[in-house]
Amino acid sequence: MKPQLADLEQISSSARNTGSELSLRGVSHSYGELATLAAIDLQVEAGEVVGLVGPSGCGKSTLLELICGLREPDGGEIAIEGNAGARDRLARCAFMPQRDLLLPWYSAIDNAALALRNQGMRREPARAAARDLFERFGLGGFETARPAELSGGMRQRVAFLRTLIAGKPLLALDEPFAALDAITRGQMQEWLATAVRTDPRTVVLVTHDVEEALYLCDRVVVLSARPARIVAEYSAPVRRTEKRDAAVTGAEFAATREKALQSLREGSR
Repeated sequence: MKPQLADLEQISSSARNTGSELSLRGVSHSYGELATLAAIDLQVEAGEVVGLVGPSGCGKSTLLELICGLREPDGGEIAIEGNAGARDRLARCAFMPQRDLLLPWYSAIDNAALALRNQGMRREPARAAARDLFERFGLGGFETARPAELSGGMRQRVAFLRTLIAGKPLLALDEPFAALDAITRGQMQEWLATAVRTDPRTVVLVTHDVEEALYLCDRVVVLSARPARIVAEYSAPVRRTEKRDAAVTGAEFAATREKALQSLREGSR
């Protein structure tokens, strides 16, 4: 018999298929005299996948940190399911930074199980919960491998598994594939699209890649240069369940991509 809570279905049942509603009203932020965000208003529905794109340095990552409660805005309010406090937001978010931040002295299974260990679960039940998912995440047979023995794509899968298994209703992903080569990046985009479909949550994805955002997200929000404001929004032209190559070469996708890129260029001026 598996240990209690070893199954991800039990661990994250409150988050699955629902996610959490996210609301930003008049959010502003600055680092001293440097204004980074200006009056951001954004509503994300429960279970929606929203992408944030904008010029480098415009404050995308800062906005993600604010959403997760790692920082507080200078003005305005951020709430998840009506909870506006930083501690309340942090309790409802799982944050995946650009670097995988795997612990080099831990095995892949122990890195994946770390989120559960941090919640107080004992080692063996936490390992059992992660082990159940390794095959589905394309990691079967690599449970005992150290991070240095894994490819870049496999490391990212372990990092995403760790993020997902935390059971939080909102996932905040900060350019998770930026460090990968083009081929691996495309493969990981397809894989993430499937993973998000299989384990639905509310997702906010920061990326500098408009094509990636349109493929993975239900809606793409374009930010201007610093101090960032929202200059455009686009609904995804295809379902994220489709194969990437077929999706991104379609006429509707190409037209939406060009409109989004034009908004990005105009917002960068």
